[in-house]
Amino acid sequence: MTTDKKPRGPRGEGTIYWDAKRQRFIAEATIGYTPAGKRIMRRASGKTRTEARTKLREINRDKEDGVVLSSQAFTVAQAVEDWLSFGLTGRSPNTIQKYGYLCRAHIIPALGRRRLRDLGATDIDRWLAGKVSTLSTSTLRTLRECLSRAVDRAMARDLVKRNIVKLCGVPRGQDGRQSKALTFAQAKAVLAAAELSPLYAYIALSLLVGARTEELRALTWDHVDLDGRPDANAPRPPSIEVWRSVRDGGDTKTKKSRRTLALPLRAVSALGTHREWQAIIRQRAADRWADTGLVFTTRLGTQLDAGNVRKQFRQVVTAAGLDGTAWTPRELRHSFVSLLSDRGMRIEDIADLVGHAGTRVTEAVYRQQLRPMLLNGAVTMDEIFGPGRPDDAS
Repeated sequence: MTTDKKPRGPRGEGTIYWDAKRQRFIAEATIGYTPAGKRIMRRASGKTRTEARTKLREINRDKEDGVVLSSQAFTVAQAVEDWLSFGLTGRSPNTIQKYGYLCRAHIIPALGRRRLRDLGATDIDRWLAGKVSTLSTSTLRTLRECLSRAVDRAMARDLVKRNIVKLCGVPRGQDGRQSKALTFAQAKAVLAAAELSPLYAYIALSLLVGARTEELRALTWDHVDLDGRPDANAPRPPSIEVWRSVRDGGDTKTKKSRRTLALPLRAVSALGTHREWQAIIRQRAADRWADTGLVFTTRLGTQLDAGNVRKQFRQVVTAAGLDGTAWTPRELRHSFVSLLSDRGMRIEDIADLVGHAGTRVTEAVYRQQLRPMLLNGAVTMDEIFGPGRPDDAS
C-alpha cells in the first residue's frame, strides 16, 4: 500500500496520512493498550485533510471521554437488546413481554441497524412521525421511553456520549381507548346480573370499594374482616386490607395504595356468599385443591389471571344488557369514582379511597368522571344578592 505520511502531531494526538489505494486521507490515533501491551488503534477516513483532521479530533475526544473502542460498531439494535436482557430486573413478566414486543416490532426494524453513536435527533423525530398514523400517543411515549432507557444504559457503559433521545418530543398519535364509567342504572344492572356469576364478589368489590383488579386478584382471606368490631372502644366496620397486588414482588402500585377499606353491606354479603361457594368447590376438588389462601381463585384454588377475569366479566356485562366487548374490569373502578363524585364527595376523599398519592392523578385519569365542584362561590353570591331582575341592569 502506497502512502504519503504527514509528520506526526504532538505526541499522543495521532497522525493523518494519504492512502493512495483508497484515495482518502486516513486519521489514526492510539487510544489504549491491551493487557499484553499491544497498541489499540482507531482509524477514520475523509475525502479531504480537513475532514480527516475533524475525525481525528473526534477520536481524541472519545478517548478523553472514555468512550470504548467497541462503540464504533455498536448498533441501536444491540443497545435495545442489551436493555431488554439486563435492564429490566425486577419487572413483572408481563411488563418484560410488553416492552420486548414494542421494541422488536417498532424500534429495531426502523432504527436497529444504525450505529448508536450516529443516531441523531432527526432520525428519532422522523421515526416517531412515521408512527403517528397507526399508534396512540401513549404508545409513542412508551416507545420513546424504551429507546431512551436503552441509550441511558449504553451511555453508562461508555458506548455513547449522550442520550440524544431525551432531546426529542413525542408527537400526537391516534386517540387511545378512552376509559368510561357506568351510570347508576348501568351499575345496578351489572350488579344484578353478577349475582349469578362466580365473579359476583369480585365485581361488587371493584364497584363498591374501588379496588384495582390486580389488588383483588392478590387478596387473601387473612386480609378480609367480615365481622368488624362494633363493640370496641373505637368501633371497626367490616373491611378489607389492600396490602398486596399481583405486581412483581407482590407490592401495591404505590405506598399510598396500601390501605384498609371499609366494606358496604352489599360487599359484606357478597363476600360471605363467595366464601360459602368457595368451601363447596374446595370440598369437591379434594386433593387437587391448591391451598393459596386467596379470596378469588379458579375451581382448583389457583390464582385467577387477567384473562379469566375479563372473560367472566364480559359475560356478566352482556347479561346486564350492555355490550360486553365495550367494557373492561378496570372501568368498575372508574365507575366507583364517578358515582361518588356525582354524590358530591370531595376529590381529596376520593383520591384517598382509590389509593392515589394526591389528587393530580385522580383528576388526570378520571377527569371525565369527576363532577365539577367549583360551584360554592356562585351559589353563595346568589344567596347574598339574589338572582337579580331585568330592571336592575341600570
